[in-house]
Amino acid sequence: MGNQDAPVKTGTTRHFRIWRGDESGGELVDYQVEVNEGEVVLDVIHRLQATQAPDLACRWNCKAGKCGSCSMEINGMPRLGCMTRMSTFDDNETVTITPLRTFPIIRDLVTDVSFNYEKARETPAFAPPPDLAPGEYRMQQVDVERSQEFRKCIECFLCQNTCHVIRDHEENKPAFSGPRFFIRAAELDMHPLDTRNDRKEYAQASQGLGYCNITKCCTEVCPEGIKITDNAIIPMKERVVDRRYDPLVWLGSKIFRRGQREAEQTARESAPVGTAHSHAGASHEPGAEAEAERGVHWGRQVPQPQAPAVDSRGRLPISEFTFDRPAAPSPFGEDVTFPMPPKDLNYAHPEQKD
Repeated sequence: MGNQDAPVKTGTTRHFRIWRGDESGGELVDYQVEVNEGEVVLDVIHRLQATQAPDLACRWNCKAGKCGSCSMEINGMPRLGCMTRMSTFDDNETVTITPLRTFPIIRDLVTDVSFNYEKARETPAFAPPPDLAPGEYRMQQVDVERSQEFRKCIECFLCQNTCHVIRDHEENKPAFSGPRFFIRAAELDMHPLDTRNDRKEYAQASQGLGYCNITKCCTEVCPEGIKITDNAIIPMKERVVDRRYDPLVWLGSKIFRRGQREAEQTARESAPVGTAHSHAGASHEPGAEAEAERGVHWGRQVPQPQAPAVDSRGRLPISEFTFDRPAAPSPFGEDVTFPMPPKDLNYAHPEQKD
């Protein structure tokens, strides 16, 4: 990259290499295009369409860095075409523009990003308190500061494109939602009025949170500067661990939730025989299993959720304190190697019935 303070001289001709093709194949084509002072890459693409390549396909809308439509890879870096200034490149540098690598090609610089909308439909929606009508929601600014950052997302899907879990492994896509939807899960989990209590469990069980190894590549390409890894993914991972594996949290859930055991037992007895367990951690929230099960289909019989084992006097036996595996069983089993084949991965689908 060149000196960011060096302006581009008006009328300068620059060398561009742009990928042309469709799902059947394509190649990089060389162009010599005029560049003027203050222009961005999207300006050059528009001039190229007007003068040399009228059939060049490129998706764009606002040209203000707020719609996320003009996502592309510029010199191998996922960027927005409308926010990448030509002054950032050296005068003799070839600018190579290619489509997003993670998603299927439609034509030229346009890719099929429907994967992201499918994952959006699978994500449980905001669940407001049932006793409040629209217009009655009241929150303090201090309560929404953490989650408010994630609302800046413009859904350019650059973070999805650069995430190597789905960029380099097509087989991971069915079971992995990606960083854009991890921040959505974190936003709702941190929302003061959201009443769902299984956001963390859903992120772990159905969104594939455990696959993320926090390389921070998603944060590096975010045009809105959202700290995806530090402020969303890592806190969600910590909360999952706290709920499922922290011995103090586990012990507290057994001691302080004993009064709910009758309601939970009734809910389990009323469930159909052979119903799959949602693995909603060790939360034991009333109805959490049934709610989580609507979006998670495990496809096989697994151990039933652990509830406090108490005697006739309602006291915990000593074995509950000395058990070597506190918290819910792993949904993957005790002996499994990774990466798992796609057919063994569990994921939700909006049309899932059974």
